[in-house]
Amino acid sequence: MTMPIRQAISPAEARKMDTTELRANFLIEELFVPGEIALTYSHLDRTIVGGATPAGSGPLTLKTSKEVGSDPFLKRREMGVVNIAGAGSITVDGEKIAMSALDCLYIPAGTKDVVFASDNPAEPAKFYIVSTPAHQTYPLKLIRESDANKLDLGSSEECNKRILRQYIHPDICQSCQLVMGITALQTGSIWNTMPAHVHDRRSEVYMYFNMAEATRVFHMMGEPDETRHLVVKNEQAILSPGWSIHSGAGTGAYTFIWSMGGDNQDFTDMDFIKMEDLR
Repeated sequence: MTMPIRQAISPAEARKMDTTELRANFLIEELFVPGEIALTYSHLDRTIVGGATPAGSGPLTLKTSKEVGSDPFLKRREMGVVNIAGAGSITVDGEKIAMSALDCLYIPAGTKDVVFASDNPAEPAKFYIVSTPAHQTYPLKLIRESDANKLDLGSSEECNKRILRQYIHPDICQSCQLVMGITALQTGSIWNTMPAHVHDRRSEVYMYFNMAEATRVFHMMGEPDETRHLVVKNEQAILSPGWSIHSGAGTGAYTFIWSMGGDNQDFTDMDFIKMEDLR
């Protein structure tokens, strides 16, 4: 298992970065490596982001590392996992849980053993992983797409009609600080999360997927009066500090998984930015 570290970046530092530096600090380019668990440790609320792709080598066992600093991995952490590909399973302390595409599993702090497996290694599951520190143990919970809290957002006129599903959310699943969900753009819409907002009390991660090979999302980031952009392809993730906007426009169809960690779990805790204030 690999786990590079990303340091927290201030807005003053980000203002001076060129494209290469922005990508090196905020973009995670490779999440799903066949036969591996690939994770990145971010100092934004100490969030760990990555993927497990059990392929021909068989099941993958989550092991701890120096970066985590405790054994087992989830001794003081909670985890949310979404399967975005083939059918598979996650075995948690001996309990095997089947995972179809777009199923989400909340795994609590104190869990000792986590094993990821694909039903068909030739068409492997891709388990997207987000983990944050946790101070309490809540129940293990499987949340299927039909169980999520569905919100219809946006409009065709604004090119941002989308369906947002809250999976790990206080109304659906107890957690310490992790909040997680999936947003799917509707046919003909390209914009997500515009008008933009920030929330200095929480950092966020966007993972874009369900994109054609040539499709790209132009992800907007930075301070509202000093915006930047990153060009993102399929199955890549963006780390978003609390001071940064997080919004994007796609050249084709796409979906994204959003996750947050920080001071609170109030989904509506956002500081909206007026369009005329963006620069």
